[in-house]
Amino acid sequence: MALTKKQKNLLFTNLTRAMTLDRMMMRIIRAGRMTGFYHEGGISLAPGVAIGSFLRKEDSLIPHYRAHGIAEMLSKGVDIPSYVAEHMGRETGCCKGRSSYHWSYPEDNMYGSGANLGMPYGLNCGYAFAAAYKGTDLVSLCAFGDGAFQEGRAYEGLSMASAWKLPAIFWCNNNGIAQHTELSNVYPIEDLSRVAAALDIPTMIVDGQDLFACGEAALKSIAHARAGNGPFFVEAKYLRAQEHNVGGLNTSGDAPRSQQLMDEWKEQRDPLKLATQQLLDDGILTHEEIEKIQNDAEAEADEIEAFAEQSPKALPSIEEQLAAVYAPDTAVENK
Repeated sequence: MALTKKQKNLLFTNLTRAMTLDRMMMRIIRAGRMTGFYHEGGISLAPGVAIGSFLRKEDSLIPHYRAHGIAEMLSKGVDIPSYVAEHMGRETGCCKGRSSYHWSYPEDNMYGSGANLGMPYGLNCGYAFAAAYKGTDLVSLCAFGDGAFQEGRAYEGLSMASAWKLPAIFWCNNNGIAQHTELSNVYPIEDLSRVAAALDIPTMIVDGQDLFACGEAALKSIAHARAGNGPFFVEAKYLRAQEHNVGGLNTSGDAPRSQQLMDEWKEQRDPLKLATQQLLDDGILTHEEIEKIQNDAEAEADEIEAFAEQSPKALPSIEEQLAAVYAPDTAVENK
């Protein structure tokens, strides 16, 4: 499904914003101003941007945890200042600074990010079933990595979606390594989409470093599900050029990954660099227009960081914390 110039411009703008905000988040955590973990996006954000850019606000979305879903979220129109404030433990955060990165935006049909990486498959089916049951043309999409795909619930979700022809999209971001475990150590196949194909689900493999190829895959899978044709499975083969989480070991098994190779990836396979060159070659954007997009993204990041930094720190009382966990009468009884 070919992209228009407007759609390419949108994707490029959102990827520029996402990678700029990802760098900002890295500054924040390295300065010790983040309450919790962060999983750097780096050159891995093109699939998330493609997903978020073409879903409707009313569509349900469970984003990938890479960069804590920032690419999908900003592209879908979620309030990013409250997202950053949440990471910094501020009262202006989406969950009042209580959750670290286990956020929730129900008003945008994004119902939370959890540490349980096997959780999205059943929820994706539930949201998709609700959309179909209500007679709408809405879809639900969940994004996950090759590691989370090892969960048994993946097969349950795929089987249910196929049997019931649910408007569910399953988007696998396959970087070939789950934290420290190479894919070849746990799977006898390279293409995980073959699992979905065995359950009679249409599939597509895409270069996850190619922003516009990811955009075309997003449009195709969303159109398929929205037309009532049942589920769709996309496998984006992409790269992680750093450790799994900030401060963690960057190893394959117990052996360090090649820094030289990852530096080559950053130089040669950065999706923003590749998209920039393609837009220039095709005459869609000029150097001046690209520079403006970059400057606007930097200004946005500075404004968001200042908002979060100036927001009051979350210091909930014991009563507030109990009220957020227990029903009111139970909270009173257990003071």
